[in-house]
Amino acid sequence: MNENSVKHFLWKPGGFFSGILVFLFVLLFFDLEPGKPAVTATLAVALLMAVWWITEVIPLAVTSLIPVVLFPLLGIMNGKTVSSSYFNHVIFLFIGGFILALAIQKWNLHRRIALKILMITGTSPLRILFGFMFATAFLSMWISNTATAMMMIPIVISIISKLEEYVDDGELKKYSTGLLLGVAYSASIGGIATLVGTPPNLSFARIFQIMFPQAPEISFSSWFVFALPLSIVIFIIVWFYLYLLYKPENSWKNSINSVSFKKQYKDLGAAGLEEKIVFVDFIVMALLWLTRSDISIGTLNIPGWSRIFSHPEYLNDGTVAIAMAVLLFMIPSRKGQGRIMTWPDTKLLPWNIVLLFGGGFALASGFKESGLSLWFGEQLSGLGTLHPILILLIISLGVTFLTELTSNTATTEMLLPILAGLAVTLKVNPLLFLIPATISASMAFMLPVATPPNAIVFGTNRITMVQMAKTGLILNLIGAAIIALYTYYIAPVVFHLSGQELPFWVH
Repeated sequence: MNENSVKHFLWKPGGFFSGILVFLFVLLFFDLEPGKPAVTATLAVALLMAVWWITEVIPLAVTSLIPVVLFPLLGIMNGKTVSSSYFNHVIFLFIGGFILALAIQKWNLHRRIALKILMITGTSPLRILFGFMFATAFLSMWISNTATAMMMIPIVISIISKLEEYVDDGELKKYSTGLLLGVAYSASIGGIATLVGTPPNLSFARIFQIMFPQAPEISFSSWFVFALPLSIVIFIIVWFYLYLLYKPENSWKNSINSVSFKKQYKDLGAAGLEEKIVFVDFIVMALLWLTRSDISIGTLNIPGWSRIFSHPEYLNDGTVAIAMAVLLFMIPSRKGQGRIMTWPDTKLLPWNIVLLFGGGFALASGFKESGLSLWFGEQLSGLGTLHPILILLIISLGVTFLTELTSNTATTEMLLPILAGLAVTLKVNPLLFLIPATISASMAFMLPVATPPNAIVFGTNRITMVQMAKTGLILNLIGAAIIALYTYYIAPVVFHLSGQELPFWVH
């Protein structure tokens, strides 16, 4: 969300009082389940947080701390239990991954990777668009979507400026719109491929564990095996769609060859020792994540490396992330007296996102402990008459368009407990509902406030709101349909879902 948007500024006072009024109204005048006041109290707190999250009347992270105060006061959960929700292995997975991302940015490795990809892809209009989109998508699988977009935009602008010497202004303006939108969209598309790629994915992994503690772990490798092909499919569709929409009318063969990514790459100089160390750390971390747990696809089963330890169940992706991050604080740097990473470098860690995660996890725990998620499931049980694909499409469309106006992480954390309760009521494997909702939260393409990459690209003043909205609307619809169909047919294979039956771990 863009906190500086005029719309949000105008409705903040109303949002503050509306949240309090909704909270008091539900708490004082409703009794959702007689004999269980915690159900009503949890809904009141959830609505208060939802209104304040949507209007951003106070910082998202501060709103996320509300359960620490209200859950114990209203008898929903013990204060110690609520507080412990704010730090867990998923949080450490995020912190470890982000420290590596900071190291990549500190030593300029991200720019070297991006330019190298662009050198390989070529210089035709179609290939340049692919190069920028692929570089953005690949980087956003591992580092913040926001950081990726901010890093790529100067490279895009420099290429556009170079093209201005050779290409007609009208032609270039149209093509540059496609380039910029490609960067914004591919940052979101790449992020869905890994658990650390975008915050909603991490929220899903933890909330699923909170709601169903006996369920198999959603590991980095299992999510990667499922989500990477989906990310590739959406990437290809968006790439061709943007090219067809914004391709130049005339051939650029003679002029575009003058644009040199090699010169920009050469200007970086030779890779230093620090860059090489960070790159090796990055590769090792990714491999350890991918191979920690068993990889099972159909009858194929590849044992994970964690099996060599006496208690493989003690190890998780957060363990790997912190281990590889800690190494960076130990290895000396040739430049200066410090190490590859120093403690001052961690000042850039987004603690607001950590608290936002924690608030969502606490809210999910409240939904489960109070019984509110099951109550919601019972109220929505009428959806059981619809075909599962239609339900998945409704979920995908609903989340996609809702996150056009709200924080995608906050939206995910509000909706997943409700969808978990609905799945139990309809006797459907909860993953079938939670997965499309999680992915759809990152697939909002219409408005600048939908995602930080959208806002960053819009901030270049080279794209109009109408252009982004028209282009994004079609992609929102296509994305929702693909997510629904892909989940319905592929998720049962990857996650071993047993049709319309509730798995044993739900009970």
